[in-house]
Amino acid sequence: MAVRLGDIAPDFEAATTQGTIKFHEWKGSHWAILFSHPKDFTPVCTTELGMAAGLKGEFDKRNCKVIGLSVDPVESHMKWEGDIKDVTGHAVNFPMIGDADKHVSNLYDMIHPNASDTMTVRSVFVIGPDNKVKMTLTYPASTGRNFIELLRVLDSLQLTAKHQVATPADWKQGDDVIITGAVSDADAATRFPGYVTKKPYLRVTPQPK
Repeated sequence: MAVRLGDIAPDFEAATTQGTIKFHEWKGSHWAILFSHPKDFTPVCTTELGMAAGLKGEFDKRNCKVIGLSVDPVESHMKWEGDIKDVTGHAVNFPMIGDADKHVSNLYDMIHPNASDTMTVRSVFVIGPDNKVKMTLTYPASTGRNFIELLRVLDSLQLTAKHQVATPADWKQGDDVIITGAVSDADAATRFPGYVTKKPYLRVTPQPK
């Protein structure tokens, strides 16, 4: 069964490159990004893992843990880490799940038989402090993900979780935001002084601090 927005992210116990974890316990009260890659020692995945490692400090600033997965065993992941550092200049600094029995892959519906019945697609799950799934993303094996975009999404999710605002197309940190329809004009005048009404349903305001 597919994991959908708002669902509690399935808990699991798994071996990783940093020891055995229980997912919800490991995650704690943090945000988390769980992402899968199709196979070890493959070119696109090598670049992705290096990029994720290089951005770990940015994820840390956002109180977000990162964890990867493929259907290869932990021993394979650990051997591959040397290549990742050689190619990208970044040592892998987050756990990688060895999912040889496909337990986690099946829990999160990461195997799409029409793409491959043996390898995971490039799935991403952003999970909030409440353990609920806040965002999902699926790429084919041939297309590498944009990790800067994942940071942007995380910024939006964290902002909109605190304030009754939404973020427009191509929004980035510091840009204007949209006041949600749940906020009356009278309330908006108090909470977002100086907001601009572009249409009755589209009210724009500077990003809340």
